[in-house]
Amino acid sequence: MSSNSARSGEDLSKLSIDRSSLPTLRRRRPLYTRWWLWLLLALLAAGAAAFFMQRGRPLPVEIGRVTAAYPSQAVAVLNATGRVTAQTRASVSSKATGRLEWLGVVEGQRVKQGEVIARLENRDVAAQRDQAAANVQAAQANLAQGQAELEDARAALRRVQELARKDFISASAVDSAEARFNKARAAIQTLTAQIAVAQASLRVTEVAFDQTLIRAPFTGIVLTKSANVGDIITPFSSASGTTGAVVTMADMATLEVEADVSENSIARIAVGQPTELQLDAFADLRLLGTVARIVPTVDRAKATLLVKVRFEETDARVLPDMSARIAFLSRPLSADERKPVAALRPEAVVRRDGKDFVYVVQAGGKDGTPVADARVLPADAGKGEPAGNDAARGPAKAAAAATAAATSPDGKDGKAGEPAGRAVLTPVVLGAKVGDLLRVENLAPGTRVVLNAPERLGDGQLVSAQKK
Repeated sequence: MSSNSARSGEDLSKLSIDRSSLPTLRRRRPLYTRWWLWLLLALLAAGAAAFFMQRGRPLPVEIGRVTAAYPSQAVAVLNATGRVTAQTRASVSSKATGRLEWLGVVEGQRVKQGEVIARLENRDVAAQRDQAAANVQAAQANLAQGQAELEDARAALRRVQELARKDFISASAVDSAEARFNKARAAIQTLTAQIAVAQASLRVTEVAFDQTLIRAPFTGIVLTKSANVGDIITPFSSASGTTGAVVTMADMATLEVEADVSENSIARIAVGQPTELQLDAFADLRLLGTVARIVPTVDRAKATLLVKVRFEETDARVLPDMSARIAFLSRPLSADERKPVAALRPEAVVRRDGKDFVYVVQAGGKDGTPVADARVLPADAGKGEPAGNDAARGPAKAAAAATAAATSPDGKDGKAGEPAGRAVLTPVVLGAKVGDLLRVENLAPGTRVVLNAPERLGDGQLVSAQKK
């Protein structure tokens, strides 16, 4: 029994597993500890964030504005720039030299011809004038005395002659009386000449006194004031501490525009040709003009000729030295052609199914939806006057609105990268060309539009000004 149990124990020991001979197995790490998994998740998250951020980012586009254009541009044969000048203009000074004692005008004041506008110190000249006047009075008194002596000599001569005929006096007494009479008569001529000399001296002093009074040479407006009370006026000298002119004035009725025109283009201009004048200072002001003169001298340094255009219409706002643009026209303008119309650049028009559309940039509301733009007018805007339509209220307000809305000379608007609004696809009614622009009927001047709209731009999409 014991041997059998021992044998069975050995057999059981053979069946046991020897774990020391088996290879050591590594424990597998959890999946969340893998670095590449976290990198993959980070890349996916960044891509998703970039996708959602791109969806909310505005699309950069080129933005322009509807402007107020004038149909006169279609009949302009040549455009030039110049400046306003006064044909009658003067730097007013005195002929005399002295200290300015009184100045009675200011800039912008209107004066009449011959009006005293300033005065030099003239007490010495006034004293000389008074002395000359006294000399005239003294000469006149001497003449009166001489005339009295002449009458006395004439009466004495008559008495002597009567006595001589009666042989009461000698012939020598008669000769003495005649000599006295002739002497008195000659003295009258001398005294008369002395009066003329005294009067001439008085006129000299009066002229000298008048030269101390500075008068307006013509009726006009005082432009500038070049001297103040106490300054030394020396019209014929440029000494230090002195001044020549007191004021500068011009006759506003003689204003004209001078422009340098290239000699290659002078053949398009003729005397009497109608023009339209626009001042840079007042964009809403258009005045008719006519070519007055073409100065027959060529500036060889610039190869230009000076053309002078006179105003056919006047405006109190026009001032000398203002910059002006001249449109030389092929024919006179009608009343309708002088009114501004809304126009835009041709690259703003988008063709869809044979119709014309424009992406109007409208400001976005708080909820992200576009706000109605008051500058977008109905197609029949010309039949009435919609509220908020500056173009229908008159040329001045329409042009002023377009000028106020313009932000740059090329019609572009907005800062690069800043959201400008949402691009709303809007149907438009186009008209004839106005220069390089297209007339548009249902958009008001100042309306923002997308230029060269990209194909991926959608209706209502958020847009921003494109970087240059």
